[in-house]
Amino acid sequence: MIRTEELLLNVGPQHPSTHGVFRIVVTLDGEIITHADPVMGYLHRGTEKLAENLSYTQIIPYTDRMDYVSAMTSNYVLVHAVEKLMQLEIPLRADFLRLIVMELQRIASHLVWWGTYLLDIGAMSPFLYAFRDREIIIDLFTELCGARLTYNYMRVGGVKWDAPEGWIEKVRKFIPYMKDKLEEYTNLVSGNEIFLARIKGIGKYDAETAIAYGLSGANLRCTGVNWDIRKDQPYCLYDRFDFDVPVGTTGDCYDRYLLRFEEIKQSLRILEQAVDQMPGDGEIMGKVPRVLRAPEGEVYARIESPRGEIGCYIVSKGKDKPYRLKFRRPSFVNLQILPKLLVGETMTNMITILGGIDIVVGEVDC
Repeated sequence: MIRTEELLLNVGPQHPSTHGVFRIVVTLDGEIITHADPVMGYLHRGTEKLAENLSYTQIIPYTDRMDYVSAMTSNYVLVHAVEKLMQLEIPLRADFLRLIVMELQRIASHLVWWGTYLLDIGAMSPFLYAFRDREIIIDLFTELCGARLTYNYMRVGGVKWDAPEGWIEKVRKFIPYMKDKLEEYTNLVSGNEIFLARIKGIGKYDAETAIAYGLSGANLRCTGVNWDIRKDQPYCLYDRFDFDVPVGTTGDCYDRYLLRFEEIKQSLRILEQAVDQMPGDGEIMGKVPRVLRAPEGEVYARIESPRGEIGCYIVSKGKDKPYRLKFRRPSFVNLQILPKLLVGETMTNMITILGGIDIVVGEVDC
């Protein structure tokens, strides 16, 4: 009988400028993983505790840092929760601007995922193409709010700035451009036999498992569960638009890959309708008190971020600061299934599985 000795291997922590400070400790028997232990907390900032000493507007910049490739959606979930608690009415133009930037942000986020995922498993060119096209969205955001990454754009009651002249037309021109690029992406990667061999059938689980682990987003829909908060519990203006919720069948990395591609197409479909229906003028801020004091009570608001359900729970004592605040971060919850998926896999497949889950460390270590 051959004697083998298990090896304890540290993977990470990675440098913040790559994929974040996330560490996973794996136990190996040869090339096979027998145990995996995700280690979090390297980027912990205490956001939820800090919020207890901040006004509601002062909390918004902290949400920018929760998901640093999807700050607009994190902005929105906070202000949406406060607005629900205060029962504020949002001007129509402000709601349109919110929806447009959130869908642009979803596309930009998926482009980062696509480029870095392919880079992780050995392909260089897709990363360059993804960031080239994401740059168009970043330029649009810069023109709108003056920032490239941490936008601080949403406000309780509306948005901070109106769209500058010609901005909506630039969004309109981006839509057919991005549709053409998606075709190029598909021809370049999606049918490549080496790529398919790397991800098909890897990291597979069923709907029952996904629900038990509380997964959301593409990580849930890849198992056949048709659940998207934009459709099932509409917020903002999503109930005004026609779009489909992509659903997979096999629950593997390849299905999650295809779903995120299809989600970009559906975001473009939503944007197409939004730029056509957007009012030409109007207020961008509702009637909001100079000092925000949410009434005593509690509220939970949730939305569909690029990584799944992001929620904000607030307890108010009627003051200008929250008594308690808690975020439900999709990356933190989605990460829970990782040890189950890795046991029995090789180190090569570990990279495929980890990238396929699409984790942002800022949401893990909030």
